[in-house]
Amino acid sequence: MTEIKSHQFDGFLRQDARKYRVFLIYGPDRGLVSERAALIAKGTGVPLDDAFAVMKLDSGDIDAGRIMDEMGAIGLFGGERLVWARAGGNDKALADVLKMLADSPPEGASLIIEAGELRKGTAMRKAAESARSIAAIPCYADDARALNALIDQALSDASLRITPPARQLLLSLIGGDRLATRNEIDKLVLYGRGLDVIAEEHVAAVIGDASAISADDAVDAVLSGDMAALRHAMAKTAQSKTPIFLILNGCIRQFHLLDQMRAEMESKRLPASQVMQTHGRHIFFKRKPIFERALGAWNSAATARALRLLADTVLKTRQYPELEESIAMQTLLSLSLRSNRAATRT
Repeated sequence: MTEIKSHQFDGFLRQDARKYRVFLIYGPDRGLVSERAALIAKGTGVPLDDAFAVMKLDSGDIDAGRIMDEMGAIGLFGGERLVWARAGGNDKALADVLKMLADSPPEGASLIIEAGELRKGTAMRKAAESARSIAAIPCYADDARALNALIDQALSDASLRITPPARQLLLSLIGGDRLATRNEIDKLVLYGRGLDVIAEEHVAAVIGDASAISADDAVDAVLSGDMAALRHAMAKTAQSKTPIFLILNGCIRQFHLLDQMRAEMESKRLPASQVMQTHGRHIFFKRKPIFERALGAWNSAATARALRLLADTVLKTRQYPELEESIAMQTLLSLSLRSNRAATRT
């Protein structure tokens, strides 16, 4: 397997992507998965608006035999072909396809597979890891460096500058999903037209308004296991017409931070208070007690499960937008109940 890490992707796209025919793009950041899949597809040279050259398959349509037939088919007007499959997660049919293509990659067609988070050892990752002819591209939530790069690029294109406090506030409100991050930055750039410098109040007006407060309240309720507070926060969210994704995005960011801090606690055998001093400096002081209690209630295995559940929930809310609120609420209540039970035991 050729694994392309986040910092390598831009160079890979420019120099080496055309050397591969099969791509497995996976990870919890579905926005980033979709963005990178689209860039790979564009780089194949196949006209993406040509229905005879491009075959797109969703999870319900995936069949190993059909994919192999499409990969071997000759286009009506000749030329390269592209098969683009979107899977929710580990899929046996796609694992079988990867195994079949590992030793004999196609010559006139490309295969792009979008998947959710795939744990090490799952069939799809095993199939890709055994083949040098397959490019595997994991997509995890953007770190501070990647977020700063996105901000810098967008502001530079718009000839805008941003103050350090405004940047810090913006960084605290984005991340978790690349698509949502780009949307928020684009919204800020649009708001900043005509300004020389974006200040903290501009970020607060566009992104950090009352909706962010409602989102923080909901995330805090999940971490503290307070289901009554969660219902109240979600009611406020509905009244203010805050996108449900902001709540899920906030939970993803906080559980990623929990996961990092728990890993350090467990590897170095440090108390939560000490880890909070090093990793919790940017947490708002009123929220620090909640976060410190959550560190005691959630271990690394539990936070990993929570992140997988949140990633699946984001996917389901996009697949069934009419049920978005119910799907999100079920997940948030489940996580809140887990917090409550763990806090009771400790």
